[in-house]
Formats: sequence, C-alpha cells, structure tokens
Amino acid sequence: MSTTVFARPVVAVHGSTDPAAPLVVLLHGRGSDEAQILGLAAHLPAGPAYAAVRAPIAEGGGYAWFANRGIGRPVQESLRSTMDWFRSWLDEVAPVGRPVLLVGFSGGAAFAGGLVLDDPARFAGAAILYGTLPFGAGLATDPGRLAHLPVFVAQGEGDHVIPRELLDRTWHYLLSESGAPTVAHRGRGGHQLTADAVHQLGDWISHRLTHVTELGATPAGLRSDVRWVTLPDGELPQRAGDRPEVSWTIPQQQESQNASAHLQERLFDELRTLAGVEVGPSRISVPGARGLTLSEGSPDPRAWLVPQVGEFAHLHPEHDGSMHLVLPPDLAADLVTQGWGRPHMWAGSRLSPGFVMVFGPRDDAELAVVLGIVAASHAYATEAPAA
Repeated sequence: MSTTVFARPVVAVHGSTDPAAPLVVLLHGRGSDEAQILGLAAHLPAGPAYAAVRAPIAEGGGYAWFANRGIGRPVQESLRSTMDWFRSWLDEVAPVGRPVLLVGFSGGAAFAGGLVLDDPARFAGAAILYGTLPFGAGLATDPGRLAHLPVFVAQGEGDHVIPRELLDRTWHYLLSESGAPTVAHRGRGGHQLTADAVHQLGDWISHRLTHVTELGATPAGLRSDVRWVTLPDGELPQRAGDRPEVSWTIPQQQESQNASAHLQERLFDELRTLAGVEVGPSRISVPGARGLTLSEGSPDPRAWLVPQVGEFAHLHPEHDGSMHLVLPPDLAADLVTQGWGRPHMWAGSRLSPGFVMVFGPRDDAELAVVLGIVAASHAYATEAPAA
C-alpha cells in the first residue's frame, strides 16, 4: 500500500442524485480539469449519476502517473498512489454492488486503464478515449485479463499527442488478448473528442447499463478451475500460434488463418447431428451463414445468440469459416484466454455475456476441439448435462 497522502478528491457532479444509480466517473486529461470533462455528461444518456474527479496533483493538470509531457512511460509508484487514493473515494461513494463505469480521456484514459487492469471485477465497463493503457506500470496484461469487462475505445488517426506505437498496442490488446468485449471507434481526427465518438460512447453507455440493470453484470477477469466436461480431461488446451485477425466493425469476421472449405464442411456435418438441432439459414447473421436452432431449450435468455429465434450457434460463410455461439460465462472467459476465439463486441451490452466468436479449425486436432466447444454451447442452450 502506498504511503503518499493526497487531499480529498474535488468532484463535480451531474445527473441522478440517487445513491443507488449507476455511476459514470469522468477522468480528465493533462491541461484539463473536472469542470471541463463534466461538460461531456450533458451529451451522454440521462439516468446515471456522473462524477468528474480532479487529478490529485495540479501540476500539468493530469494524473500523477502521466509523466514526461503526458506521453512517457507511466511511473509505477505514482500510479499506485493515485489509484489507492481514487479507490478510497470510490469505495465510499459507490460500495460494491453499485455499477461503476469509467470514462477517461487522454491521461485520464490511462488512469482508467490502470484501474481496470488492477481490479477488473470492480467495474462494469471502461471507455478509453484518445489515450493508452499504462503499459510498463507493473500491472498485469495477461491474455483474458479483462474478460467480461465491456470496453469502448476511441482513437484519432491523426493523433500526434500519444505515440502511435502506444495507441496501436492499446488497440491491439483491447481488441484481442485482453478478452474484453470491445466496441471500437477510429476517426480521421486528432487528439480530440468528435461528435461521432461522443454519440457512439453514449450509445455504448446506454446499452451497457440497460444490460446491467436487467440481467446483472458478469464479474470481469480471469477464471480459474474451469472445467469443460465436453473436452478430454475437462480442459481447453491453449491454441497454437498467433491469434488470427478479426474485423473490429460489425459484422464480426475472421480475416486470417481461415479454415479450409473441407474442414468447414466436416464441422457442419457433425454439428447437424447434435440432439434436437435444426439447420438452415441463420436468422441473425450475414447471408450464407448456417444457423443451428432448437425448438425448445433453456428459459435463460443469456443461453442464446438471440432468444427470440432459438438460435444458439451459426457457422459463417466459406470465406470466413468461424462460428458465433454462446457459452456459460466461465467457459467464454476461458475460451478467449486460451486463444480459441474472442468475445463479440456487443457481449454484455446488447447480447449475452457469453456470446463469442470461435475461430475456424486449421487441422483435424483443432476440429475435435471446436466440436467440444460447440457441444458445451449446445448443453448450455438445452440445459442438458453434457456427458
């Protein structure tokens, strides 16, 4: 625990005064303050409480970790001190159980990133706006670290304030290894919020908080002692090699390391034999996708891609070869951690928290694993114990 002592936070507020309302915390960047960042709240959804927190060190107007003109490597001790200070305030105003979303711009984005990397389960989501995660600050950035933590990331192609290599590293980690269901926006501008980015941020906040209110928040972070009863020895092995490229826009598609047409057909031939499954054109995917539906199954809406149509999985067209399906949350987190897929960007907001993409198999051994993954999804949708 750090021994650095800061004054009590200076906080500006907007929106709901209900102490149980979801709390959206706004974190400003270098050269700004809590009053300026609070102006963003007027353009965001009504309903939550908004709180803008002044950085504890006035010099430079940024958070303590943000050294070397706001673009240098974070200082571990400084970041730790500031996070401890912030958490003391947060735990007082938002006890565990009250949903908290972090929205950070520039230096505030890195601070928000540090908070969620340090304790993912404490937060219901984070927006990383025109900034970088605090790489090099001694915080874990393991695969799956942010599983089930919805993230919104926005960057400008012409941003010359934050080094491009840090922006790219942040983008890649959030959209791939982190395991976070990440909605991404990349515009032509520089280091400033645009109307389009603010609109998409507001949409993301609205959908995430609606999901949390109606279905609750799936705890974020890595899982341990996960058991796959549909796979040998109850374990999902780590997928070999690099993760494939995947589109960051809708529709979500696998863009490299695609399964051969032959393996895709063998996969589909096995899928159509699952108990109670009907096959046909997907009701919710792109043209050419083949859906797997059940006429009856789990009453839990989280066990389906879209409950209204009874579709629990679909296989994408030949040029893609990946699948979308739904898994229980612990299995979904393990899947992305072991490199077999990634969450849909809308998982935990518009869609089930277990909504994942499964990469197409590259050989017979991977085909067997993918079949075991689909069997777990089928068991989830049917409420049947998997043998």
